[in-house]
Amino acid sequence: MTEFEERLERAIARGQKHRVDRDRAEAEAALTEEELRRRHGDFRLQLSEHVEQCLAQLPNHFPGFQYAPVASDRGWGAAVSRDDVAVRRDGRANLYSRLEMTVRPFASIGVLEVSARGTIRNKEVFNRNYYQKLAEVDLDTFFETVDLWVLEYAQHYAAQTG
Repeated sequence: MTEFEERLERAIARGQKHRVDRDRAEAEAALTEEELRRRHGDFRLQLSEHVEQCLAQLPNHFPGFQYAPVASDRGWGAAVSRDDVAVRRDGRANLYSRLEMTVRPFASIGVLEVSARGTIRNKEVFNRNYYQKLAEVDLDTFFETVDLWVLEYAQHYAAQTG
């Protein structure tokens, strides 16, 4: 066997050892489903509380909006909504506005997900989702995303309603 062949075999052996070590470390770091459920529950509580706090402020700035907490099969969070009536030449029209944000229930894919749907005067202005793997969640990023969506909805609503 030549010197190069010996070096090649040693390099291959090192690569295989590195792969085995990496796989072992990943297996140890991987979260069990129960740990994922617990993490999701902790994050969900904090995030849904933040959603509720943000949305509860909208009725203070836009009278007529009604605040309601949300707990359904779609998730936990909050919603604000209002019904308006517009008088037109051809009759009356009901105009519905709503912003709902929820933290999705735990799913086996192992992510924390927040979703938002915003409607102003019967027109959907956005439908958004944001998620991160549970093992890599940065709650500050979720809080900033929720804040941004609420601010964006408020800006759209103020621009479309005199």
